[in-house]
Amino acid sequence: MNLSNGWFQNFNFEGSDLKEADFSNSDLTRANLRSANLRSASLSGADLRYANLYYANLISADLTRADLTRADLTRADLRCANLTGANLRSANLYRAILIDANLKHANLFGAILIDANLKHANLTYADLTYAKYSEATVFPNNFDLIKAGMIKT
Repeated sequence: MNLSNGWFQNFNFEGSDLKEADFSNSDLTRANLRSANLRSASLSGADLRYANLYYANLISADLTRADLTRADLTRADLRCANLTGANLRSANLYRAILIDANLKHANLFGAILIDANLKHANLTYADLTYAKYSEATVFPNNFDLIKAGMIKT
């Protein structure tokens, strides 16, 4: 399904099956994608600021350079997702699954990573300054929380 370069501000996609959909470079500001199936979807360069992605299936999704500023990704499944260069500033990733996700060069400044699972995630050059984590947050082996400038809650 090719929806690239589309305008979907405030659109309601709640619970929709959007598997392998192409939303590249689309405007999804404040869109409701709660519980949507976006498995293997292309959201490269998409504007997802303030979007509701609560419990969304984003397994193997391409979110390269996507803007997810203040997006709600609570309990979202982002296993093997490509978030290279994505902007996740102040995004809510509470209990999100980011196992094997690629977050290289991602901006996670002030993001909420409480109880999130980042096992085997690529955090090379990611900005995690002031990001919040908990004792239950799982990080890749040898990840330096102090050097990253994160805040334990």
